[in-house]
Amino acid sequence: MFKTLFKRPAILARYREGPLLDAREQFLKQCAMQGYSRSMLHKIAWVLLSLANCIDIDHGNMTAHDIELAVDSRLRFVHSPKCTQNSQGSRQLFIHIATEWVRSLGCLKPPPAVEMPFVNQIAAFARYLREERGLSPITIATRCERLAWFFESLHPHEDALHTVTITDVDAFITAKGNQGWKRSSLSSLASSLRSFFRYAEGQGWCDIGIAAVIQSPRLYTREGLPEGPTWVDVQRLLISTRGDRSVDVRDHAILMLLAVYGFRRGEVAHLKLDDLDWVGERIMVARPKQRRIQCYPLVPAVGEAILRYLREVRPHCAYRALFLALAAPIRPLSASSITAIVRTRLRSIGVDLSHQGAHCLRHACACHLLASGFTLKQIGDHLGHRSANSTLTYTKIDLAGLRQVAQIDLRRLL
Repeated sequence: MFKTLFKRPAILARYREGPLLDAREQFLKQCAMQGYSRSMLHKIAWVLLSLANCIDIDHGNMTAHDIELAVDSRLRFVHSPKCTQNSQGSRQLFIHIATEWVRSLGCLKPPPAVEMPFVNQIAAFARYLREERGLSPITIATRCERLAWFFESLHPHEDALHTVTITDVDAFITAKGNQGWKRSSLSSLASSLRSFFRYAEGQGWCDIGIAAVIQSPRLYTREGLPEGPTWVDVQRLLISTRGDRSVDVRDHAILMLLAVYGFRRGEVAHLKLDDLDWVGERIMVARPKQRRIQCYPLVPAVGEAILRYLREVRPHCAYRALFLALAAPIRPLSASSITAIVRTRLRSIGVDLSHQGAHCLRHACACHLLASGFTLKQIGDHLGHRSANSTLTYTKIDLAGLRQVAQIDLRRLL
């Protein structure tokens, strides 16, 4: 690796004569595989050389404090690059590189675990939801996260569930409402708490009756409107990403999947290279709520966008995820990254919505299908809805259909 980076014999000899040669070279190879530029690899090699005399990997389990001490006592070379100047920013760069290096060697001691209240009860509840209720991992993680928030809010932390009262639950829900949570979110929160305390009552962990009196805000069936950009704005959004920049090519393929198929952000983030059947011209997506794989015909425009991304932009790496970060370190895009891409792109064309995440393109897709004459059953199947009730909300925005209903002469029915 050093022979690839450094051509001058004197410089090459300096790096190869330093301590921990094999460990430094192995880490540089890992960084190169993650897509770091040549100039950044030079900086990393310099940082590793300056720290090699201070890092003690023989005893293993180095703490974050040990790494900071090593950085502060590092060798300072006379002809150092800009990144090694004695500044706070450079110190943080040294700490970051040293931490990743020590972690790659398996010598980084994890920080002490924070004692979470009722962690065993939450873990048992998660097993119950997974093994007996068969809920999806995302639903289980969301409910457990909300429980952790609730138990952390108890002051002082209660040491037994028998001491938790309905007053504590009501205070927590009220506090979240004061923080700006919507009624739908508060209702979901109350449902999560109600589910846990119902399970806890069955286990004998708490007093009987708490679950039955947990109240949530009243929700009305299909009271809200699905908000998304107009199809004209969706077309403008897709046109805005038809550039030759790498980020435009990648984002265009992502936006096409969201708008044409109405995929959820997590479904796009979890797409793998193996999910594309180029011979059969199909794309397969995992539907977590339906717990099955759904197959779609690969629309030519979408296929061309993905194919251009694969040929021209996607980094060469061992990841099987379809969409990757373009800047080092190379890694699969997360669901939150998909949302950030949509939000940034919508703002760039001046579309102002109260919800600018990836889900608004799913709403736009459904509205476009409805306006094109597709039935609710067809739209629900396309979106992967488990229940027809999930699709009924779009009837409220079918203005053409509502006008036809308004024109019916009801006197003929009398």
